[in-house]
Amino acid sequence: MGPGEITIRWSTGPEDVRAALAIRDRVFCGEQGVPRSEEVDELDELALHLVAIEPGGERPIATLRVLLADGTAKVGRVAVERDWRRRGVASRMLDMALAAARERGCREARLAAQMQATGLYERAGFSVESDPFQEAGIAHVWMGRSLA
Repeated sequence: MGPGEITIRWSTGPEDVRAALAIRDRVFCGEQGVPRSEEVDELDELALHLVAIEPGGERPIATLRVLLADGTAKVGRVAVERDWRRRGVASRMLDMALAAARERGCREARLAAQMQATGLYERAGFSVESDPFQEAGIAHVWMGRSLA
């Protein structure tokens, strides 16, 4: 890893999960107005969390979580700090999450995408599977893809 590269890794303990939750709080609650009571849930304790670390540093700049159940990986809570968006960080995290899900025997992946983010997920092989719906006051669609 060079000094200019973003490191993406699985959380290694409570400190990483706290950092992931702080990123989500800034992005979802601070920027998008999602109520904190809807942003954090009991599934965070069961999920695998990815964190992206700024180049040459220790500061987390992005996160996502994955829940694995019954052969399906549910990706969620994808959040990238404003200054790091549109640099491929979310795509790299998504690729890593899907690879891990495949290694753990998952056959499909699903996610609820904010409408403005569907292009990111379509480029990763996801297809829209639902009509738009509101979640935390933001329009979303369900998307899915095979991991076979």
